[in-house]
Formats: sequence, C-alpha cells, structure tokens
Amino acid sequence: MTDALHLVPDTEQNRLLAARVRPDGWSNPAPADRYNLVVVGAGTAGLVCAAGAAGLGARVALIERAFLGGDCLNVGCVPSKALLRAARAVFDARSGTFGVTQGEGVRPDFGAAMERMRRLRANIGRHDAALRFRDELGVDVFFGTARFTAADRIEVAGAELHFSRAALCTGARAAVPAIPGLPEAGYLTNETVFSLTELPATLAVIGGGPIGCELAQAFARFGSQVTLIEPGAQLLGRDDPDAAAVLLEAFRREGITVHLGTKVAAVELRDGVKLLRLRRDGGGFEVAAGSVLVGAGRAANVEGMGLEEAGIAYDRDGVTVGDTLQTTNRRVYAAGDVCSRLRFTHTADAQARILIANALFKGRRRNSSLTIPWCSYTDPEVAHVGMYPADAAARGIEVDTLTVPFSEVDRAVLDGEERGFARVHLKKGGDTILGATIVARHAGEMISEMTLAIGSGLGLAAIGNTIHPYPTQSESWRKLADAYQRRRLTPLVQRLLRAWLCWRRKW
Repeated sequence: MTDALHLVPDTEQNRLLAARVRPDGWSNPAPADRYNLVVVGAGTAGLVCAAGAAGLGARVALIERAFLGGDCLNVGCVPSKALLRAARAVFDARSGTFGVTQGEGVRPDFGAAMERMRRLRANIGRHDAALRFRDELGVDVFFGTARFTAADRIEVAGAELHFSRAALCTGARAAVPAIPGLPEAGYLTNETVFSLTELPATLAVIGGGPIGCELAQAFARFGSQVTLIEPGAQLLGRDDPDAAAVLLEAFRREGITVHLGTKVAAVELRDGVKLLRLRRDGGGFEVAAGSVLVGAGRAANVEGMGLEEAGIAYDRDGVTVGDTLQTTNRRVYAAGDVCSRLRFTHTADAQARILIANALFKGRRRNSSLTIPWCSYTDPEVAHVGMYPADAAARGIEVDTLTVPFSEVDRAVLDGEERGFARVHLKKGGDTILGATIVARHAGEMISEMTLAIGSGLGLAAIGNTIHPYPTQSESWRKLADAYQRRRLTPLVQRLLRAWLCWRRKW
C-alpha cells in the first residue's frame, strides 16, 4: 500500500525503522471470515494484545494507521531515554566531581547524540516489526484508519473485519493548549522534537510535567538556554512536593530558568523569534526563544473511529471502561492511554494482559487490582508507587511517614548523588506499606522493590529482613525499615528489655 507517512530526517537509520514498522509496498491481507480479536492501534497495549492472543491460538487482526510501536518506540520512551542518557554523559563529564578535569572544555555533539538515538531506535524496532507479527506470530496486519461500522465490524482500507471481540488500543497524542498565536509561531511536541538535527540555541518549554521536565533538562545539558513555564505551584504536579523541590533545585543549579505559577497568555513571532507573553500574580512579562516545546499533557485518540456506530461511550478523557476494561459495547475492550488515567507504557502492558484474559477467556481480572509505579526520568529521577497521605486520608486511613535522606546512604554519598531521599507511608500503628517515593538518579530501578511489597502484601519489616548488598542505594529501603523498628522501641519496651537483660546476667 502507498502512504505519505515518512520519518524525518531521511537517514539510513530512519529508513531501517520504517522498513520494520511501516514497510513500503505493504499489502493488507484478505480478511478472515471472523476474528477472535481485532486490535485497533499498535502501540504497547495493542502489540501485547495481538502477540499474547495469537500466542494462545486466537485468530487476530492488528490495525495501525501510522507506525507499529506507537508513541513509545517512535516518539516517546525509546528516543527520549536515549537522548537523556547522552545528556547525562555530558553533565557528568563537565561536573569535575570525579577527578575528570575537562570541565567546560567538553564539547557535546547534539547531532551525533540524535544519530545514536535513531540507530538504537531502529534496532529496538525489530521487536515491533510488521513482518515479525505477520510471519512469526501469525497476526493479520492491516495498515490504514479503522472505523467501526457496527457493534461487531470494523472497516479498514476498504476491507470489513468481523470480530467476536475487539481491543481499542489507540493511545493518546500530545495535548496542545489553546494559546493565541502558538500555531502561527510554530512549536515542537514529543512527536516532532526527535526529528531535530541541530540544537536550538534558546528553548521555551511549556509544561512542567514529566515530558517537559525531562526534555528541558536534556536540552539544557547539551547547551540550550532553557526556560520552563509551569502554571502549577510545583514541577511534576502529581508528585511529592519535597521531591519536586529537589528537582527544582537541580534545575536552577544547572542554569534552567523556571517560572512556576505562570501561564502563557500568547505567543508572537517577531523577526524569526518567538515571544511568549507570560502572566503571573496579575503581572505580565515576556520571554524570547528560538524554539518552543509543548509538554502539556496527553489527549486520548478517540476521534474518527465511528465509536458511536459501535455503541462505545467516550469523553474528553478517553474511552469509558469498567474495572474489567470492557467498554459500553460488550464485545469491545480497551487498554492503554486511550482509557487509562495513568498513561505509562508499563500500564498499557499490564492492562493488555488483563484484556486478553477477560475478552477471550471470560476472565474477571480487574484493573483496580494493579499496583502501578511511575517514574519521571529527570536527574535525579522521581519515582512513586501507591498512595500519598492525602489519598489515605480520603479513605479514612491514618498514616505514619518515614524518610531517609540520601546524605545518610553511603553509596549515594560515594556516587555524589546525596541530594535525594527515600520515603515510605505506612498505615499508622503497623508496617503496612501504603505508598513510597524515591528521589535518586536510578529511582526507576529502585521503586520495584516497594511495588512488589505493596502488590504482595509484604510489610516494611519484610524489607528490613531482606539482606541488601553493601554499598548500594537500595539500602535506603532497609534503613527505612530500621527506622520503623526503632520507633517501636518505646520507653516501656526499653525498660522491659533492660530488666530482662539484667536478669539474664545472673544466669
């Protein structure tokens, strides 16, 4: 099939990626009489649904309007983390902390870092390749725009697919706020920023959530003069305020200008420069930038698919689903960003597994049973799982909170990464873990221990009884357990222990 879709820039690496996830000349197959599962959208949720169902013996069709791999592979997790890692290497080389003396003599090559990203992305793309899904997994892969024509039928590229069950996995896209002048001035989002080959000299970032913060720090480390504008009172608005404060300090230390509690009233293009008119506390001022990056959240992809024809309810937040991920059409389920409040790749993966069990095997697995961590991959990273005290209070649960600063964790001190902390929220009077936050360079790698504990019903004492290798930053969890045990050592308990030990000395 022919299509105007292409990857920018036109490089060998991008041509290889396209050959895998959107092959030129692809011919859609003749549809089967009826499918066990038709999957709409080939991002993480859709690919896991298609591969998992086919592996269990189902007849599966997979429909994608753009590139297999979705946002995560093409314009999200994969390219962003490659860029962040390169930016961190620049930062470490310049720091002088570890006896490396180049300092400002380090000359980062943004173009080379982006070329590395494209090469790695193309290599990782082999897992999501259309030929793999067709030839190895036995999935019927269709490229084109899907549209429901009835409760049990979908049309794509002139073909009609009949299904017993369908999975809506169409994901989300960058949300762009309605700012006067912004479309005319031009802007980047996560969907276009990874096409850059040259570093913007000046960059204004609208939005202080995970996407805005990650990319603001990466571009600043490569040498852009970065200004970040966030209307809320803190960075990473859903995270612990103390964690956000650590990140804000890091940003300001690295030369990023941060305007909190600030809104963009308008954007004007003047002599090739974008002027952002900002408002804060009733006053106004301007910021000039060569490029503008919008990182202001995500919008679910629900338009143009004929959801009404299939009796599928949706609103501005996405497709409406119950706890089993079933939509208002009993034949249709949904997973991933199109229906989830927590829009992460790992959430989409977990929901896809629930969908397979419930849609194909009459399972009753529940989305609410998932324990979902999240992480913003700034430096330091900010990771969290479970409840915050406010969440617990809303449920009538009293909370004890324990915190260990990384200045007390030997490995963090040795690594020069002591500006973070580990924090746990316990049900008052016991060691039941309600939630945990960690601020550390490798927080995303470390939060899983607490995710396992919460999901498995293990208390903090179990963490304390687990031997952690020394020196590691994960010892911070054991230190929290030690702090919990010390709190149990009340004056009465201490008196009883002393009396017991005094008596034992006589024997």
